[in-house]
Amino acid sequence: MRFLFLLFLLSTSCATNNKNVVNFESFFTSQKQSKAFSFHGFSGHQFKLDHFDIKVVLPRKLDKERRWIWRARFFGHEPQLDLALLNKGFCVVYTDVAGLYGSPEATSRWDKTYELMKSVGLSKKVVLEGMSRGGLITYNWAKQNSEKVAAIYADAPVCHILSWPGGKGNGPGSKNNWQECLNAYSLTESAALSAQVSPIDGLEPLAKAKVPIIHVCGADDKVVPMAENTDILAKRYRDLGGKIKVISKPEVGHHPHSLKDPKVILDFILEKGKF
Repeated sequence: MRFLFLLFLLSTSCATNNKNVVNFESFFTSQKQSKAFSFHGFSGHQFKLDHFDIKVVLPRKLDKERRWIWRARFFGHEPQLDLALLNKGFCVVYTDVAGLYGSPEATSRWDKTYELMKSVGLSKKVVLEGMSRGGLITYNWAKQNSEKVAAIYADAPVCHILSWPGGKGNGPGSKNNWQECLNAYSLTESAALSAQVSPIDGLEPLAKAKVPIIHVCGADDKVVPMAENTDILAKRYRDLGGKIKVISKPEVGHHPHSLKDPKVILDFILEKGKF
């Protein structure tokens, strides 16, 4: 009953003017499990949905379409785009899926988060933001929910678990993360070699839905090499008729992520996003 009451309150509190943003914020501050925080001057709230954490950052005024961007992993890291979108009236949402590598448990958490945000009154289509290993949940959820995706922005994303954390190519991988990844998918290492559970697999729904995609990568990334990740995904997506823009940063490795000036990414989302 408490959860249904939460949905009712949120659905009645969300609108496009500043007054209702305050009402939305007031609800979270009243919850025992909610913790308020400041995100570069914007109001944020962390709370639990079932057993996992969610963070929501509110703009000072919601845009008329109540749009939002969904950050996958590494909340707050290189926040240039998030801040630019907050200034445009977007909400920023984050769901904790640490240690799940885009597995069914991760996509289940995202399903529950999406339903909550839709009940709040946010837009039915969302911009997905996948940074590094966040590419796994970003794409695996998007492929199952292509009709709900306005655009994808992926930054040095892991697109193939055999590259990272598997380390089966030129990248070093990560032994501990690889075992954790196998456990998340209930795979043996031999089964993982042929398992089609990576972002590079099954892109047809995204291409059919004409989801616009932009990747920003370091050309000299040794941890998540472009040749084993973004390059494969981009070729397959284009072969399916999909549109993807790839920005390759010369003489840059896995870090730093994003761009100092996110205008190119921001413009792509605002101009190409299918809201």
